[in-house]
Amino acid sequence: MDIDFDKEMVGTVEVPDADKLDMDKLTAWFKANVEGFEGPISYTKFKGGQSNPTYKIETPRANYVLRRQPFGKLLPSAHAVDREYKAMTGLYPTGFPVPKTYGLCDDPDVIGSMFFVMSMADGRSLWNGALPNSSPTERRELYNALIDTIADLHLNKPEEIGLGDYGKPTDYCARQIARWSKQYKLSETEHMPEMEKLIEWLPQTIPPQHGNSVVHGDYRLDNVIFHKTESRVIAVLDWELSTLGDPIADFSYLMLNWFQPSDDGRAGLLGLDLEKLGIPTVEQAVERYVARTGYPVPPMDWYFAYNLFRLAGIMQGIKKRVIDGTASSAHAKAMSDRVSPLVERAAQFARAAGMPD
Repeated sequence: MDIDFDKEMVGTVEVPDADKLDMDKLTAWFKANVEGFEGPISYTKFKGGQSNPTYKIETPRANYVLRRQPFGKLLPSAHAVDREYKAMTGLYPTGFPVPKTYGLCDDPDVIGSMFFVMSMADGRSLWNGALPNSSPTERRELYNALIDTIADLHLNKPEEIGLGDYGKPTDYCARQIARWSKQYKLSETEHMPEMEKLIEWLPQTIPPQHGNSVVHGDYRLDNVIFHKTESRVIAVLDWELSTLGDPIADFSYLMLNWFQPSDDGRAGLLGLDLEKLGIPTVEQAVERYVARTGYPVPPMDWYFAYNLFRLAGIMQGIKKRVIDGTASSAHAKAMSDRVSPLVERAAQFARAAGMPD
């Protein structure tokens, strides 16, 4: 992880007292569940992972990653580490790039919350969408790999990889809108009229769903690990929001990066000279996805409004945890400040798709 990353998010820190784990109980769990495990364990906490706290587990023979639910009271269906575990466990045998899973623990007596353990992907974590340390050729190859990987995810048949029961195969966007409307209301901290309009308008205007696949739900540049020297994805991370659903909704979430400002040092590409940098344009990215999947991609203003609305609902949950004092990342406060701008941008795309003022 040596280039193009947000230094505030990548890497590990000493575990704060509030996030410490019971090493005796955790070691006993590793001995019982992780083949080839040899102690002792030392551990640090990744700076990111404000939704589900994430730890680097180091042992003499191997390094692992532990993902757990936050301690304390949780919103219903949030922080679904068991779903992350199930998705990766189903996808790993297919050759799709996910870490190997070792075990899920739903006994809160071990460390205080549900958790799972997976292998650690040794590669590059890239945060800045402009990829400033890459050549134009490498940038194009990295973005093509990003697009090809989500296309390959959508080509997997859920029932053929043991994930036929991972969610309902139809009405994905309707279910997501209902879910995040509910989650938003449960964590609401102020009244936002534009959010109320979206909650009312989006369910009434959903496009027909094309196909059914595993959808990641949060697929973006900083949720994948690239090979150290090659332009290929070796691991897709953070499957908390995954389910069965509409592949176009999933793909359009990735495409939002082309419309997000590039001056935040993150994955946004808006305002960059893409041709000069070697980064595919929106049209080129869509063309590549369509060529690989065969899925028709409709005009995406509605999907962009939907995805920004959904993201605002997620961020509102983080904002509420910041206010309640249970958010686990120093970065969470900055993320919580994004709720209002996300709602405004969602409303802009919604109006472009026909939502009345």
